[in-house]
Amino acid sequence: MTAGTGARDEARQKVRDWLTGSTATHVLGAVTRMNLADAIGDGEADVDDLAKKYDIPVDRFSRFLGALLELGVCEQRASGGVALTELGSLLRPGQPDSLHDLVVLMSDEITQRSFAGLETCVRTGRASFEEAFGTSIFAYLAQKPELSTVYNAAMGALSAEVAEAVAEHYDFGPFATVTDVGGGNGTLLNAILRRNPHLDGILFDSAEGAAQSAETMRAAGLAERCAVVTGDFFRSIPDGADLYLLKSILHDWTDERATAILRRCREAMSARSRLLVIEKVLPDTTGRGVARDAGLADLTMMVIYSGRERRRAEFEWLCARAGLSVTNVVPLHRDGFAVIEAVPTGPAEAV
Repeated sequence: MTAGTGARDEARQKVRDWLTGSTATHVLGAVTRMNLADAIGDGEADVDDLAKKYDIPVDRFSRFLGALLELGVCEQRASGGVALTELGSLLRPGQPDSLHDLVVLMSDEITQRSFAGLETCVRTGRASFEEAFGTSIFAYLAQKPELSTVYNAAMGALSAEVAEAVAEHYDFGPFATVTDVGGGNGTLLNAILRRNPHLDGILFDSAEGAAQSAETMRAAGLAERCAVVTGDFFRSIPDGADLYLLKSILHDWTDERATAILRRCREAMSARSRLLVIEKVLPDTTGRGVARDAGLADLTMMVIYSGRERRRAEFEWLCARAGLSVTNVVPLHRDGFAVIEAVPTGPAEAV
């Protein structure tokens, strides 16, 4: 085989791997909806017993297990039974580092139907989620409380590592009160308050977004140090804090809407307040290897939210329109995330 032929074969296999990726997503989605990882549990499970539990013929169930063995979700023991691998254990709900809810979300129709309209979205600029469901993702979730719970948990799972990195690497010593704008289930604020016992917190989000936050704080023993306030960050944000947080919020929105959120933050801030925007920061160059999944993440924001990932200069421009100036950018070395620190400089620009 010539070197050229070998490279061609490798390229063909890469494309084939991409094409089967969607199948793997649906297989993992079925595992989570069936709660199969919990059914297998910590030890070894008998295949016949599992098939009986789900009232599925053993032959058909064994074919499904064959895919799980191939993906490395579980392994077959000498006895013929199956046990979870380290990968499979991540599909169990309730674990601190569980990816159960993220798998449910990524395999759900809200993601799958959105990406089915990718070409139209690229051509028209209109989020294909809105084309498929007739409303925005957030309005849709407000009508689907169970799915909203899954969504918030999935976002919390994605935030966990980044939250710990923020709490570890940023100096919160000068501040007394921190408000997490769009704080969701409280993952970020939880990490910050645990490491900084001098701080009090305010978690601000919609009623749907903050639905699980009180329980997060109670479970962490932080309920007395964190108030949960509900509202709309396009209208107003609670004032009085000396530090404000926006984590993975601006990328959900167009430039105009992102500027509006930053304006509300600026209005709530005093002259001495600080704002931390915690987002993926795209590199100034494009191409393979410049940032992990940066291009794919950007497409996800376009398809589902009408939003976008941004470069440093774009964040500086948005902040300037809202009367804020970026003073520092601290890379977190977690999937391209950085802490963008901004301070008030003047009134927001008219748009």
